Amino acid sequence: MAYDHYVAICNPLLYSMVMSQRLCIGMLAGAYLAGVISSTIHTVSISHLLFCRSKTINHFFCDGPPLLALSCSDTPAIEVMAAAVVGFKVLSTTVFILISYLSVLSIVMRMQSVVGQRKAFSTCASHFISIAFYYGSFLFMYLHPISSKSSKHDEVVSMTHSVAVPILNPLIYSLRNADMKNAMRKAKSRVLCSLSTHGS
Repeated sequence: MAYDHYVAICNPLLYSMVMSQRLCIGMLAGAYLAGVISSTIHTVSISHLLFCRSKTINHFFCDGPPLLALSCSDTPAIEVMAAAVVGFKVLSTTVFILISYLSVLSIVMRMQSVVGQRKAFSTCASHFISIAFYYGSFLFMYLHPISSKSSKHDEVVSMTHSVAVPILNPLIYSLRNADMKNAMRKAKSRVLCSLSTHGS
């Protein structure tokens, strides 16, 4: 999406040529391939562990960090490998997204039209907010040592990562919709009106 926004704002006349079906399929295949490779590395490394403690996972779903916490094998090497895989994935995609959006920002700042600037910022802001939620929870879950984890914090963050972010995405992306903006303005004015009525 970041690259799509970059092409749409920075090269609008070439959009249909640059964002060809072949490129879209290639980017989609690349995302799936990265996911498969990452999952395979995690699965293979965890399958070599010994589990002699409780077989009950104190978590909402079966995930890498809770499984590592149950293992009686030495896990530091696996933790480092998991952090490296997750870190590389997040870092590479974050750099790509930031480069795309910095290019968009440089073009938008040179626009003469304030309406055009607002429209461009509105288009990119929803995606940026969604990415911040997703990557923030993702980094917290996977890039700190298993031993330092609080299971309650981990459960809350995993809920944010796997449930809250997908639920918030439609709301975040619909903030660009004019009808949604009008409905939010009306709701805000009603709340402010009722507060001022009760205050007096």
